[in-house]
Amino acid sequence: MVKKKILFINQEITPYVPESEMSIMGRDLPQNMQEGGFEIRTFMPKWGTINERRGQLHEVIRLSGMNLVIDDTDHPLIIKVASIPVSRLQVYFIDNEDYFLRRQAMTEDETGTEYPDNGERAIFFARGVLETVKKLRWSPDIVHCQGWMSAVVPLYIKTAYREDPSFAKAKVITSLFHNQLKTSLGDNFKRCVEFKNAKAELLKPYAEKFDFMELGKMAIDYSDGIVEAGQDVNKKLMDYATSKDLPFLANPGEDYAAAYEDFYNKLLANS
Repeated sequence: MVKKKILFINQEITPYVPESEMSIMGRDLPQNMQEGGFEIRTFMPKWGTINERRGQLHEVIRLSGMNLVIDDTDHPLIIKVASIPVSRLQVYFIDNEDYFLRRQAMTEDETGTEYPDNGERAIFFARGVLETVKKLRWSPDIVHCQGWMSAVVPLYIKTAYREDPSFAKAKVITSLFHNQLKTSLGDNFKRCVEFKNAKAELLKPYAEKFDFMELGKMAIDYSDGIVEAGQDVNKKLMDYATSKDLPFLANPGEDYAAAYEDFYNKLLANS
């Protein structure tokens, strides 16, 4: 029997970042699915806080070198890889000097102020992952996005990459967590997100000031399934998700592996 393939696009994975609800799920869920017989690939941003020597990260030259144009500016894409000890889980890292390497924190500066270009960083991360998966010549059956940093991915898969053989048949799942942005993604987000068939006019239904709520709505609208992945998820976003009549997995609690596997299989059965 051919193994089903899951692409996990994570905002956080422990031990590369401190333990949190999101980072623990980022590590444990792919590991559980790998042990359950799925073939997986896992990606996360190479946050500037990650110690490359301690984590034993190294650059994958054959995957690096592409320039991604965002807001008329070239941004070199650097791909690194490492394996989590014991679990045999391989993690790919999306890196760029301006967006990640030079930052001393993940999403906010040393004063606690969120970076004004977090929207551009999410766009770069999404496109970086999808272009790298294409280079790997690997076609996932499911793309599971965990964390707001991956929220642009569903839009791109259903528009800019819809005809691409790597993603044409993929089912997209978005997990909703408590972790959220406090400020907007900047006035130029809608312009910056435009790429191929992902036209800015597709974002007209959303508020001009693109914030966490609008980002979450967009991710939900372009997903095939939604997961309540933790405690205290934004109620307005939860209400929006449940109003969409999409396959929905309520928070299954700590013993979640079987519930996720069942959710994946049901989505695939309906494809």
